[in-house]
Amino acid sequence: MPIIPPNDPDSPTDWQRRRLRLHRPPPNFPHHKPGWWPANEPWPPHRGHLRHNPFFRRLGCLFALFNLMAWSLFLMAAAYVAHLIGIIHLNQITIQWTVPLGAIVFIVIIGALLIVGRALRRSFSPLDQLLSAAERLTEGDYTVQVTERGPGAMRSLVRAFNTMAERLRQTDEHRRNLMADVTHELRTPLTVIQGNLEGMLDGVYPADETNLRALLDETKLLSRLIDDLRTLALAESGALQLKKEPTDPLLLLRETMGAFQSQADSAGVTLTVTGADLPLIPLDPGRMRQVLSNLIANALRYSPADTSVIVSAAQVNGQVQIEVRDSGPGIPPEDIPHIFERFYKAADSGGMGLGLAIARHIVISHGGTISAESTSGIGTTIRVVLPME
Repeated sequence: MPIIPPNDPDSPTDWQRRRLRLHRPPPNFPHHKPGWWPANEPWPPHRGHLRHNPFFRRLGCLFALFNLMAWSLFLMAAAYVAHLIGIIHLNQITIQWTVPLGAIVFIVIIGALLIVGRALRRSFSPLDQLLSAAERLTEGDYTVQVTERGPGAMRSLVRAFNTMAERLRQTDEHRRNLMADVTHELRTPLTVIQGNLEGMLDGVYPADETNLRALLDETKLLSRLIDDLRTLALAESGALQLKKEPTDPLLLLRETMGAFQSQADSAGVTLTVTGADLPLIPLDPGRMRQVLSNLIANALRYSPADTSVIVSAAQVNGQVQIEVRDSGPGIPPEDIPHIFERFYKAADSGGMGLGLAIARHIVISHGGTISAESTSGIGTTIRVVLPME
């Protein structure tokens, strides 16, 4: 272990080392903030927050002092009684000191009892409310909140409980919304499949190649929706596994663009990749290709004929910045803050509203950021920023 000079102002002290150990996240803790974590709270969360509050420590010291004084008063009283009944003999000077000292100790004990009683009353009053709120929480009432009052440690405990209840409420709301959205998205392809099959059985539609291919397309849509939902569920729960390896981002862009070349030619859109050579960065090529494919597919969908989709990669401020720029009609300003939310679709969108939400979670899992800029009538730019390490 290297020796740290004691006069080095940049070297950590023993107190700082202990504080770092208290705030160090546990092993195998996710390094990247999951999607469900509140945006205004730091990640990873600090550990040992309640340990630094001295309330219970002071209460324990006061209890120990109370016991010491109580035993001292008991011994003084026992010695004085023993002197009165003749068991032991105390000289006059000792008696003169014992009586006033015992009175002082008795007054101090009464004062300590009053202080401890007041502190316990301040602590137990919100604790009763906390227990009642916990019972309501177990019954499914996630709107319960407890007023923060009492000592600092109790306020911290109540604040943590309120935060937990609020997160449970948000999680339950997200779960209900997700169930409603999934039901809505699954209903359409299932209705089409069921209706066509019933029509074939009743002889309304012939069971020819055209109708069967239409059913096959609906099953592919259903399968893709299920895969996207699974990926989104893994990403939001923080369980999305990444298989990172050193990857050339520019080469990954070119390979992904090649898969859309025929679609672009059919639509009359020019695909262009720009950028200088970049160093290898740790990425999951499969997941990042999924992100790029979604962004390029969206750009092609909204780009009219005789326009271009430009994908660029550059190193900016020690990070890799990837941009997908189209020449479409643009995104309304009121829709931009919501385009990365799941199942959020514009009025003219033909997708399921999952692609950009999945892209956002994958980019965040890589430690990066994703944002959108759009100008009406000019086009939209989706920017992905990834760390070099």
